[in-house]
Amino acid sequence: MSTPLSDRDLITQVLQGNQQSFAVLVERYRNMVFTVAYRLVNNREDAEELAQSAFVKAYRSLADYRGDAKFSTWLYTIVSSLGLSFLRKKRVDTLSMSHEKVQVVAESAGGGFSANTIEIKSRVEMVQKAIGMLGPDDAQVLTLFYKGEQTLDEIGRIMGIDPNTAKVKLHRARTRLKKLIETKFTEELIHL
Repeated sequence: MSTPLSDRDLITQVLQGNQQSFAVLVERYRNMVFTVAYRLVNNREDAEELAQSAFVKAYRSLADYRGDAKFSTWLYTIVSSLGLSFLRKKRVDTLSMSHEKVQVVAESAGGGFSANTIEIKSRVEMVQKAIGMLGPDDAQVLTLFYKGEQTLDEIGRIMGIDPNTAKVKLHRARTRLKKLIETKFTEELIHL
């Protein structure tokens, strides 16, 4: 069994003319890109279109990728900027993002629907609903850190803030999320 190629190796292959290597990158990051797009536009069709546009832009701009940050960070930045442009064009109030619902795929350990799997899915859905009720900045920093697995430095770069500010924002977002879950989801917490 061979070890999967790193993002950097795949990018090098794409730049040398091997377009199939880009397909591997698309497969690797398609869920993340779609999730970010969906969080921004709150519409499945628009999110799919936005995700496709992001991959097209990433492919065309791949020669500009310097490798200062992880490829996923660079890709996240592309999706975010395209999403914000999309929202501006549609004149959608960005405050509507606080009411978004994010679809989360919770993979079951054995493929079956055990009580444990259902409980995990319920918790994930509850947390995602709560994140959707937070402000856009809180939702973004939590998504970047937990779903996108970005470091505080990378979050700072994406959001255009200092890493220490990102740390403070993450702490405050966690606190607000915890308070929101405790106040709005008490019934669900009792049943979990």
